[in-house]
Amino acid sequence: MDVLVAGSSGFIGSALLPALTAAGHRPVRALRLGSIPTGVDAIAWDPAAGVIDSVSLEGIGAVINLAGVGIGDRRWTPARKQEILESRTASTRLLATTMSGLATKPAVFVSGSAIGYYGGRGDEVLTEESAPGDDFLADVCLQWEAAAQPAADAGIRVVTTRTGIVLGRDGGVLKRLLLPFRLGLGGRVASGDQWMSWISLDDEVAAILHTLRTESLRGPVNLTAPNPATNSELTEALGKAVHRPTVLPTPLAPLKIRYGAELVEHLLVKGQRVLPKALQASGFTFQHATLPEALRAILG
Repeated sequence: MDVLVAGSSGFIGSALLPALTAAGHRPVRALRLGSIPTGVDAIAWDPAAGVIDSVSLEGIGAVINLAGVGIGDRRWTPARKQEILESRTASTRLLATTMSGLATKPAVFVSGSAIGYYGGRGDEVLTEESAPGDDFLADVCLQWEAAAQPAADAGIRVVTTRTGIVLGRDGGVLKRLLLPFRLGLGGRVASGDQWMSWISLDDEVAAILHTLRTESLRGPVNLTAPNPATNSELTEALGKAVHRPTVLPTPLAPLKIRYGAELVEHLLVKGQRVLPKALQASGFTFQHATLPEALRAILG
């Protein structure tokens, strides 16, 4: 198929493009107006302005939306929180409404979401049937998923991928952790009992490809490994992987000064124990089902 990918320059998108090609698809990138390099297969759009080249969307077999500004890279001011929300809902709504009006509609719309949907839930085991949380990120995910509804109403199969903590060498959480851990400064955060539902980048990409070809999948699908880990378990596994001690806990005060208490609490102290029920029921096989084997594969 021709597969349109929005958010193609991000951590996940950059790994997804070559995987689509290897699977026999032709990836087409959604790029900002005026920023399309010569020779690149792309469709022009500006989600903030609600503009997209709808004519070029005709004949696209599938759409994958990974667009959205970073959640954990900047203090959550009111303006930044609005940007986090609107960068996700505006892009999703634009794609969904445009697809719904096409003469030849894509077969599937894979629309991003996150396990932040569930909020901080302690030791509760969470699946796609679990209720949403009631904090900022949960509200973002609720609105993000709802923005894809026009595509579903038009008969397009919609999969909302609730992605966990994606582990890869060149981006995301692991890239930030590697330096302090290699210096012997890595340690648990707070109690260390909070659950961290992770997935390797290889499995994240493979799972997205799986959603494209698996017609039984629709609605929310958790993209997390089947063995979530506590923060203490992640700390211990990463310390062993880089052969460094992990004795001292990570001080939260400097992080709260830099990023704000709300962000730190949401992303580092709260946790979700999420299982990939729908993904496994559909026959997906994980390359990295446990954290130690994922870290060995990622770090060589």
